[in-house]
Amino acid sequence: MTLATLLNPAILFFLLGLVAGLVKSSLRLPEGLSKTLSLYLMIAIGLRGGVELAHVGLDGSALLAVGVALLLSLGLPVVAHNLLRLTTPLDRQERASIAAHYGSVSVVTFAAAIAMLQRESRVFEPYMIGLLAVMEAPAIVTGLTLARANQEPPAEGSKSSSLGAQLVQHVFLHGSIVLLLGSFTIGWLIGPRGLGELQGAFVVPFQGALCIFLLDMGLVVAERTADLKKLRPSVMAFGVYMPLIGAALGLSAGHLLGLSVGGMTLLAVLAASASYIVVPAVMRSALPSASPALSLSLALGVTFPFNVTVGIPLYKAAASALSTPEQRRSEALGDAPPPAPLEAPVAPSSAPRAEVRVSGLAR
Repeated sequence: MTLATLLNPAILFFLLGLVAGLVKSSLRLPEGLSKTLSLYLMIAIGLRGGVELAHVGLDGSALLAVGVALLLSLGLPVVAHNLLRLTTPLDRQERASIAAHYGSVSVVTFAAAIAMLQRESRVFEPYMIGLLAVMEAPAIVTGLTLARANQEPPAEGSKSSSLGAQLVQHVFLHGSIVLLLGSFTIGWLIGPRGLGELQGAFVVPFQGALCIFLLDMGLVVAERTADLKKLRPSVMAFGVYMPLIGAALGLSAGHLLGLSVGGMTLLAVLAASASYIVVPAVMRSALPSASPALSLSLALGVTFPFNVTVGIPLYKAAASALSTPEQRRSEALGDAPPPAPLEAPVAPSSAPRAEVRVSGLAR
């Protein structure tokens, strides 16, 4: 890990919360603030993705990326499930629940990756934020399918609902997914000029809100250190090598798609992250026999800190190594599609294209 990575404010606040929790400090954030900040980050990220899509338009490359993201989210749980079957003594329900977590995505890990790219003034394809929303639910579908494999259908009149009913109730109507997709749609409708009116609420404060949220996440991870002692070494090891496998698949897909270094990094982060907000809530209702403490401790206590402190810079370095000289030269000249920065005002839609690119790289 480089000194520049450690000096990232978001990572520093995460480490502050982690150390404060480990030394049993009385530091605590107000109850409910974490949930509020989580919703805020989803709105801010969703708005930005929609605005950027409105700015550059939806073309064939974006649609192809959406298709690849869907395949990743559907396929990663299968990889995770088989690895858990080969390396751990967990039963099918536990394996399916954990696999769904590792096929889905972490909004906060994604936000931390965006913050790092912005600190380095590195551009990325604007539709990458849309992939965040796309990859949230398919992994849950695969996870529930894996859990129900080789099971007899529920008897008529039983309380067990069908897979389709569970998907509608727990996945597609889940508040986080509705908020993320809804914010993305609103951003697409209002465009850059509309977001300019909201910059005081959702643009300028984004980095500060992310730091406070990661401070709280550090405290939460510290509280779960006792739970980690109960995990088998083979299960804990999965929490480290599965993100690396997911990142490798994401990087390979991004390279084949011809994404920029920033785009490959973000796709790797999406494939490497594990959900600890949406999927735990869904699995708690859909798979009551699977222990939520096991999946959550693994995703939040092992994979999340690994990705935030080590994984993200590692994935970016790998993306840089995979990029072609033409890609690096193109990005240096500003030819890659620039995202509107979350910490700076969005350029008016009437500004010339070249000026928008410059502002997208401004610090």
